[in-house]
Amino acid sequence: MKVLFVVNNAFAKGNGLSASCRRTVKYLKERGIDVRIMSGNGGGEGTPDYYLKDTKIPIFDGLIRKQGYSFSKNDTDLIKEAISWADVIHLEEPFFLQMETARLAKEAGKALVSTYHLHPENLFASIHLNKTKAINNATMRLWRDTVFNKCDIIQCPTENVKERLIKWKFIPELRVISNGMLPSNKPFKEHQKSEDGTITIVTSGRYSVEKDQITVLKAMKYSHYASKIRLILAGRGPLDKKLNKEADKLYKKGIVKYKPVFGFYSLEELEKIYEKTDLYIHCAMIEVEGMSCMEAIQSGIVPLIAKGDITATSQFALSQKSVFKNRDAKELASKIDYWIEHEEERKEEAKKYYGMGEKYHISKSIDALIQMYEDALKMHR
Repeated sequence: MKVLFVVNNAFAKGNGLSASCRRTVKYLKERGIDVRIMSGNGGGEGTPDYYLKDTKIPIFDGLIRKQGYSFSKNDTDLIKEAISWADVIHLEEPFFLQMETARLAKEAGKALVSTYHLHPENLFASIHLNKTKAINNATMRLWRDTVFNKCDIIQCPTENVKERLIKWKFIPELRVISNGMLPSNKPFKEHQKSEDGTITIVTSGRYSVEKDQITVLKAMKYSHYASKIRLILAGRGPLDKKLNKEADKLYKKGIVKYKPVFGFYSLEELEKIYEKTDLYIHCAMIEVEGMSCMEAIQSGIVPLIAKGDITATSQFALSQKSVFKNRDAKELASKIDYWIEHEEERKEEAKKYYGMGEKYHISKSIDALIQMYEDALKMHR
């Protein structure tokens, strides 16, 4: 089976969509699937099989690149060449490249599938238009009619996504298939109380509006234990300066005794940080799945996860004590204080999260994707 992945930048660093694409391609190849990528490069490390030149988006290009992303120029002849090679075309985004690829793939009668990786609100959050219904709804209709409804099957990473697409009357078959991850193989190790009595709290993710790290910082103003908290914000992105400025205010005003730490870490470095983490916070208000959260808590860490209409990550929470209304700093602070005050309960709860990543093992996702490709092919025989 020959599968073509179509993505604007498969080699971007610090971008979850690109990382998911690379990981999926790697494991499909290990299963004997002949996979090629049609993509730009965008300054990343790697060369696509069908190379598309990068293009600049007027006005917004700087912001897009700060998000660790870039768009590719359409090359109709190259797209036709790639489609001609493939048995199945897998669209990873709903942008202009995928619109043209979907149109040409339908003309060629090829099996066509897609993954719903992001909401329109993801796209517009950085320019503070994520709550503007007219723009988001128009974008969803455009994506639906020019990309997704031309597909045979759509991969929905979560039930939350599937429910939204049903409401929007998407036509193709909708299959819930996690993007998948590699579960930690480290043995469970109970986190020991720090000698100085401090509490380490970690949040990870791109510094951007939709990830909403600002709510973690605001919560420090309401926590009774802010002076005991060591806060680590792992990531990078366009809101770096804004978040650092807010953190400095907390420190200078004496709200927090320990200055919040910012930094971009490899997965191996994060795993070492998680070994000493007491609570993990995931504040994203727009999230299709949120595998970074599962990567953190599967080693045995109690999470606090934002819940909302277009964020699916709260599916990982095992208790309402680990869920708070998105953007509600006061409720988050209250939940933080609860888990700090109930140390023994927190230790027992942490054990329940150990090994949860197995449910979302990448091998299970690969099995489901291969079945999806085979079923899409059958629809064209």
